[in-house]
Amino acid sequence: MNHDDHGHGHDDHDHHDGGHAPSTLKGYATGFILSVILTAIPFWLVMGKAFNNSSTTALVILGFAAVQIVVHMVYFLHMNARSEGGWTMLALIFTLVLVVITLSGSLWVMFHMNSNMMPTMHEMKVRP
Repeated sequence: MNHDDHGHGHDDHDHHDGGHAPSTLKGYATGFILSVILTAIPFWLVMGKAFNNSSTTALVILGFAAVQIVVHMVYFLHMNARSEGGWTMLALIFTLVLVVITLSGSLWVMFHMNSNMMPTMHEMKVRP
């Protein structure tokens, strides 16, 4: 066994680009076109008043926003499960869990604060 061959295998080509997808004009153009489409559709939904309920519109826009986040991460930030031995994806998952906990907790607190505070404010307005 040669000392120079130790530790070098058939996957040495992964180390040249750091595990990231190659940055090409085609990749950036695809990401840009998808981003424009994912921005134009929600804009059209709001301006065209496609849904009668504003809550439905907000949920659809949030769905398009989530898809656009994924498009930006894949095409512009070159994040995938193979980059940096999976640590990038693990950090992303951890960040997403924290964001979901923070947002859902904040919305829950604001909803309950609104429902608990509004009856007393309503009673104050009704009394002369």
